[in-house]
Amino acid sequence: MTAGAKGSAWDVESVAAELLACEDERRDRVKFTDEWPELDVATGYQIQDLTLAKRLERGEQLIGVKLGLTSRAKQRRMGVDTPFVAWLTDAMILPAGDPVPQDKLIHPRIEPEIVFVMGERLEGPGVTGAQAMAAVKSVHAGAEVIDSRYKDFKFTAGDVIADNASSGAFVTAGLGVPPSQVDLALEAVLVEVGGQVVDSATGAAVQGHPGEALALAANDLATRGHAIEAGWIVLTGGMTDAVFAPPGSSVACHFTSLGSVQIYGGAEGEGGS
Repeated sequence: MTAGAKGSAWDVESVAAELLACEDERRDRVKFTDEWPELDVATGYQIQDLTLAKRLERGEQLIGVKLGLTSRAKQRRMGVDTPFVAWLTDAMILPAGDPVPQDKLIHPRIEPEIVFVMGERLEGPGVTGAQAMAAVKSVHAGAEVIDSRYKDFKFTAGDVIADNASSGAFVTAGLGVPPSQVDLALEAVLVEVGGQVVDSATGAAVQGHPGEALALAANDLATRGHAIEAGWIVLTGGMTDAVFAPPGSSVACHFTSLGSVQIYGGAEGEGGS
């Protein structure tokens, strides 16, 4: 693809390469739309898919998808009007009990997530929330350690989609439960930082019900020729605002019936296993 605005050095290939370089070198930068205003949602997804291809070329395995900004409150705060879908690879798994990989991330933040493991393939378009939930094998408590390659987490929709929706790492807790055993709209979470409760929400914060977020992901992926495969992990989106996870911090997400996830901030230069 050719460069965007006249005089811009950026195109799909160069932005993808720069984002992966920022991730590998643990450095942030100003958003690309400051220099390439034509970086819109569609172009952002082209970049995202190219970065996935580059990840797979270097040995990572595709294991699922994640949704970003599924909370309408967070959409308003970030100045965007729709959730985003992005890719999960095995390199993003944070084993339970491991600290935040400070040596790999730039400015990590943690947010609680309701996580699905898929039992059946789910392909749009036209998938409803009920159809999406029927394809789910199990539901888990989880947390995503989001990161951004942009300074101060400032970006447009095109920028953040290109950046794989601020992917970093994620952790899931314990054994999952069948979706029929939990009311996901009412499933609540308390977020603790250093033992103090700082935020709370229910699953209704995620598009009214996490199953609606799953359906949205399937339908969005269908427009790009993809489906959600059996066995994949799906992070349905942050239920609350993300909290910072600096070295020495301790963040816990306590769910009503799904269990708890606790993540230690680790020390500077400390990574996971």
